[in-house]
Amino acid sequence: MPVAAAFGALAVCLLIPGLRRALGRLGALAARTVCALGGLAALKALGAGAAGLALGVNLFNALTVGALGLPGVGLLLMLNWLTNL
Repeated sequence: MPVAAAFGALAVCLLIPGLRRALGRLGALAARTVCALGGLAALKALGAGAAGLALGVNLFNALTVGALGLPGVGLLLMLNWLTNL
């Protein structure tokens, strides 16, 4: 039993740096998603829909823009244009 506990403690100690890195990346994605959500809301509030740049303010769009940045906005606009043909 003490051997299993020692092995478990060693495994946890080895996994902590990897988890810290993954949680840091997840936190950065969450921060970028919140910023993207604000950007999408600002785009909608400024009346960009009149120019044909209408995008919904939702979690999927915010995650796409948060993960891909400006190319994500282009991708979403292209998908919106393709589905409205």
